[in-house]
Amino acid sequence: MPDITLTTLVVLCLAAAAAGWVDAVVGGGGLLLLPALLLGLPQLPAAQILGTNKAVAIVGTSGAAVTYARRAPVKVGTAVRIGLAALAGSMTGAFFAAGISSEVLRPVIMVVLLAVAVFVLLRPQFGRAAGDALPPAVTRARTVTAIVLVGGGIGLYDGLFGPGTGTFLVLALTAVLHLDLVTASATAKIVNVCTNAGALAMFAHQGNVLWGLAALMAVFNLAGGLLGARMALSKGSEFVRGVLLVVVFSLVAKLGFDQWQG
Repeated sequence: MPDITLTTLVVLCLAAAAAGWVDAVVGGGGLLLLPALLLGLPQLPAAQILGTNKAVAIVGTSGAAVTYARRAPVKVGTAVRIGLAALAGSMTGAFFAAGISSEVLRPVIMVVLLAVAVFVLLRPQFGRAAGDALPPAVTRARTVTAIVLVGGGIGLYDGLFGPGTGTFLVLALTAVLHLDLVTASATAKIVNVCTNAGALAMFAHQGNVLWGLAALMAVFNLAGGLLGARMALSKGSEFVRGVLLVVVFSLVAKLGFDQWQG
């Protein structure tokens, strides 16, 4: 592990806890965790930052997924199938990522996110379904659509670009499968575990994970993830909706800042 000051270590651990909480509630924890690692450890290669980030994130995501699966009506089999499709999509996206300019993608994603925010604001009933794992209105065709488009499509986006993947998963699962926001968050966590596991395996194979630092930060990420999942379950869809809007606008601000800096 590289030389890290105590102050930097404390900040990284706090960022990991906050990222775990945000990620468990509605996705988007990478908004906090990845920039914190980049700023705190500027001397490290990008691949080690990304690999360490995945090693931390998968722990909190797994803890949140288990908490949700025990208390929310999640159909685990469907979530895993979507997750496997997302894994394949993410690998495909990563393969083609070198030929895609992030400067082209950023404004497109900003427009999409703003449209999402307006939609959620204007549709206050969005994501307030009864909370069944798969409501009766969800047909087999919708389930296949979720596997192919939500899993494969968002997985492809994750491999190509990345920011806001967890948030997009929650929104897409809510829209396609008619889930309430809490159940959609729970399902998204299982999908995230699948994609994180595949990415982590690749980074570990390449030797791009700082296991000592990741283990320490993962403890805080897990604590944040467990707290976030329990709060989402106890406070319901309205709470998740509020956090969702904050995360969406934060993503827009972050992408806008990156575009302006570029």
